Amino acid sequence: MKEAICILLFAALPLSAQETWPVPDWTVAAPESQGLKAEPLQEITDAIRSGVHGNIHSLLVVRNGVLVWEDYFGSGDQEARHTLQSVTKSFASAAVGIAIGREDIPGVETPILDFFPDYPEPDNLDDRKRAIRLRDLLTMRSGTDYHENGPDSPHLQLNATRTGWDRFYLDRPMVRDPGEHYQYDSGGVILLSAILQRRTGLHADRYLESHLFEELEITDTDWFRNDEMHPHTGGGLALRSRDMAKFGLLYLRQGRWEDDQVVPRNWVEESFEEHVDLRYLGRPDITGYGYLWWIMRPDPDGDGGTPIYAARGFMGQYIFVIPEHRMVVVSTGRNMDSKAGDAPRFLYSHILKSVH
Repeated sequence: MKEAICILLFAALPLSAQETWPVPDWTVAAPESQGLKAEPLQEITDAIRSGVHGNIHSLLVVRNGVLVWEDYFGSGDQEARHTLQSVTKSFASAAVGIAIGREDIPGVETPILDFFPDYPEPDNLDDRKRAIRLRDLLTMRSGTDYHENGPDSPHLQLNATRTGWDRFYLDRPMVRDPGEHYQYDSGGVILLSAILQRRTGLHADRYLESHLFEELEITDTDWFRNDEMHPHTGGGLALRSRDMAKFGLLYLRQGRWEDDQVVPRNWVEESFEEHVDLRYLGRPDITGYGYLWWIMRPDPDGDGGTPIYAARGFMGQYIFVIPEHRMVVVSTGRNMDSKAGDAPRFLYSHILKSVH
């Protein structure tokens, strides 16, 4: 049975209270050096390799800024870029937070139509549409009819078009007052890139390249864009798993990267605040929604009060940020069935158990 790479190749480093940063690349060490037990991590790695959890491509565990577990499955490897799907949304949130911090765009209470003053009047314009704020896009409470259910959903219609993604969203009919009802909505997140472009001249991909990826030394990125070079900020980014972990570490450390505050600290805090209560969904792991981040229940064996935060994407893409244990966990895959949700399950059943 194959052991995880870090166990075989690297000697243990001492557990240190000092911060470690993946600059120029990750420090790699045995889990015991950072206060984790290897047995639960090896157990879940073996289960993944056996196929119990379907088609998972990578599993990385970071503690104290040190990469303590890293394995790839199937044809995946350390250098492979992987589709992030809706994990991309959390990067879009970071772009908005950076832009607000730099005063490139105003705050979250700004009505979204203020960003498009020279556009022809959108279809289905009413007082409800005029009232949609930037905050409503970040919390998926715009009140539009945009949804992702069924073969003719607005989302699939948008994905099938090669131009006009901003107009497509702005023209949608309203079905509720904004800020009132949560409905999963990639279209509003895609519109965020157009909002950035209107105020800065840069779509979200180029804005992130200048103000986030360069800071984190992330150089290997790929985006799905339409013919107008509008990036699909709802799900179009691809990155290496190690670079996904860098983003998780950035948020674990309140937006700071070494000595630079890359994402404003207050934005990270607001993003991790439970703006939407999702307990009514009856999910075993999800409790709420922040600014394009999911709020998850705490470690049941931990302090019981510190949530886990997650960027989540279709087919099993995850970045888990676990402040209580100073951990980041990344898992990627290509599961088209219920196994796409296995990573949260083994996060609780195995990875968190390595702490205790």
